[in-house]
Amino acid sequence: MDGRSEIKEFLASRRAQVTPERAGLPTYGGHRRVKGLRREEVALLAGVSVDYYVRLERGNLRGASEQVLDALARALQLDEAERTHLFDLARAANATPTASRRRGGTQRVWPSVQRILDAVAAPAWVRNARHDLLAANRLGYALYLEMSTDPISPPNNARYVFLNPRSQEFFVDWERAADDIVAMLRSEAGRNPYDKALSDLIGELSTRSETFRQRWAAHNVRFHRTGRKQLRHPVVGDLDLSFEAMELPGEDLTMLVYTAEPGSRSQEALDLLASWAATLHQEQNSEAPARPGASNP
Repeated sequence: MDGRSEIKEFLASRRAQVTPERAGLPTYGGHRRVKGLRREEVALLAGVSVDYYVRLERGNLRGASEQVLDALARALQLDEAERTHLFDLARAANATPTASRRRGGTQRVWPSVQRILDAVAAPAWVRNARHDLLAANRLGYALYLEMSTDPISPPNNARYVFLNPRSQEFFVDWERAADDIVAMLRSEAGRNPYDKALSDLIGELSTRSETFRQRWAAHNVRFHRTGRKQLRHPVVGDLDLSFEAMELPGEDLTMLVYTAEPGSRSQEALDLLASWAATLHQEQNSEAPARPGASNP
């Protein structure tokens, strides 16, 4: 990905979202030719010269100090995710070519993490920053049944959302799910611009999905740490779940756990799903051929 273009388009898109009224600036009436703030207005709010801000918005963050970036974030009224993205873009712009060549492979999920997943009495799974499904407990695989059985390995949530039409039935609010996952991928692209697997995934989705391309062009970024998921499961029907996303220290992996309100219809559906998954597991094991030398029960 072109770092200068990323910076230019991100800053221009954020500038377009802040009106003079919202920034506390006088408008003096009349027609404005630009959407949002003018460059000179951002420069005024950030306390830098117009020429310097123009340089920044042209994609040159090299040498920009933390104080300048903080002032720019305040002027553009960036939220936490957007501010972090701005600093990530600046970090990449200032990195040496060899230091920035970080490439992400498919991370290993340690057996201890799998044991934690298996001990959780709720749907739980582990993903990397590209949203590859790397591990799950039995109920987690059952919840994301269609994604987890994707023939492409490892299964990927972004690929499922944008390339599998059935995802629009599974996610009750598909538009929100699509917005969220693109914003998270955009955040990761700023944090790790030299992840070849991520670049390949974005290229694939951009080539095959117009809806992805439109969302990617918006340059929105977002954290996704907690919230609700409304799902329409093919086996147990509608589910209204809360989720928590927990980063695994040092692994660049995230564990997601889904729970339902105790005694609710969704909890009953999860219990039914757990029973169905256990039965399916038993049937699959009974159909598996016996290992050579193994005794029959």
